[in-house]
Amino acid sequence: MIHLCGPSLKPRVLRPIANPNSPFAGLLLADYGASVLRIDRPSHGAANPRTNDLLTRHKSSLCIDLKSPSSIQLLENLLREGKIDILIDPFRPGVLEKLGLGPEVCLQLNPRLIYARITGFRRAGKYSMMAGHDINYLSVGGGLSAMGRKGEAPYAPLNVIGDFAGGGAMLVMGILLALLVRNKTGKGQVVEANMVDGASYLFTYPRLNGAGGGGWGRKSLIWAGPRGTNLLDGGSPFYDTYETKDGEYMAVGCLEPQFYDDFIKLLQLKGPVPNRLSKKNWPELRNLFTDKFKSKSRKEWEQIFDGTDACVTPVKSFAELEAEDQEGFTKAPVELKDSPGKNAIAEIGLRPGQGGEGVLTEWCGWVKGREFGIKNSVCQAKEPKAKL
Repeated sequence: MIHLCGPSLKPRVLRPIANPNSPFAGLLLADYGASVLRIDRPSHGAANPRTNDLLTRHKSSLCIDLKSPSSIQLLENLLREGKIDILIDPFRPGVLEKLGLGPEVCLQLNPRLIYARITGFRRAGKYSMMAGHDINYLSVGGGLSAMGRKGEAPYAPLNVIGDFAGGGAMLVMGILLALLVRNKTGKGQVVEANMVDGASYLFTYPRLNGAGGGGWGRKSLIWAGPRGTNLLDGGSPFYDTYETKDGEYMAVGCLEPQFYDDFIKLLQLKGPVPNRLSKKNWPELRNLFTDKFKSKSRKEWEQIFDGTDACVTPVKSFAELEAEDQEGFTKAPVELKDSPGKNAIAEIGLRPGQGGEGVLTEWCGWVKGREFGIKNSVCQAKEPKAKL
């Protein structure tokens, strides 16, 4: 799926659909006011189906058959109008080029276009033409080696670091930087992102501190040992999670001495507490904390730690957050006072073709039956009438 995004104050984005990284990039732009048009495959058979992509709020859709010359002509006409700011290409290297929609062609049609493309692996190199997922991009980028408990295999932290943070969010950062450059030069450019480098960049701090027993940096007290034995990777008993009496969990993060002192005081342990500065005491401390937290429910521990500097908080589920605070749970991630983002409450699921015709009229003033037509739900360029 391609995403298209249009003019300056309300950027117009065109994006084809693929992995969640590019839908997430389109979502970030749409949530802050961009007019985002998804290019979807036409649906056949099912009556009025919704797309499986859940990242569609505030977007519109247009059905295009990328194998149809008249549909390709429609996209070329749309680019030639100069009303599109951003095109997001989520495919493997060479796919849009084979369709005649590569960056050279598109930038010739619209020199102000930001042609943004994202891949999983690097665009060139050993893995460039291989299929992959978040876990693969983390693995070859080094980050996965630092994640996991002591003595256990590395584990993938959902697909948040590669697909969303290292992929979609990094792509949007590149798009915004390209828009700033365009404000000075008047020219668009190609923006390339990949999830291997994006995720690896997010590991800059742990890598420079020797996380996972490697990296070009120095060893530090934070990551001096193997995976799962260090301060911030689950090795430390005062930076971890603990089960409560009712099967829930509390998160403990009292790194600084004054916060740790508050934690120990409120935990009300009996007898002397081993010195935490010695790693040999960490197993004993973990046992003490584990037993203590299991003596009370999560709610009881919340009442003890809420409002303190002990750095102890409940581990809440998304369902809890949604039930407690609908507005807060759906807030945009960054607050802009003069141009606020849209509320994240929106209908889930977009029907292929939904709203797309209106976007063509809004962007370009096109009229159905004149500049474009719909045949079997596919949008295509309208053949000009022959002159007599």
